[in-house]
Amino acid sequence: MVDEVDAALREFVTEREWDQFHSPENLAKSIVIEAAELLECFQWQPDPPRETVAGELADVLTYCRLLAAKLDLDVDQIVLEKLNTTRTKYPVEKARGTSAKYDQLQD
Repeated sequence: MVDEVDAALREFVTEREWDQFHSPENLAKSIVIEAAELLECFQWQPDPPRETVAGELADVLTYCRLLAAKLDLDVDQIVLEKLNTTRTKYPVEKARGTSAKYDQLQD
């Protein structure tokens, strides 16, 4: 499915000749802008319409995928690597049931 989505994104961008505008800096800015629009869905309502959230989340994920492709990063690989790092910082026996930051976890 990931390959299918990435291929569809490449085709979409290529057809419109938008790659020229997709510098890593511009893509990173777009991620933040779209993330703010996603957050705006929840600004005044705890349960916004699902389709609105889905649309904004899709925008965030699209720009994340485009940035990863631009930087030649494998999305699944970097997520799994980060998960392993985070797993070490938040061991189950200390982190279960708490939202405390890793340096505030109790022994």
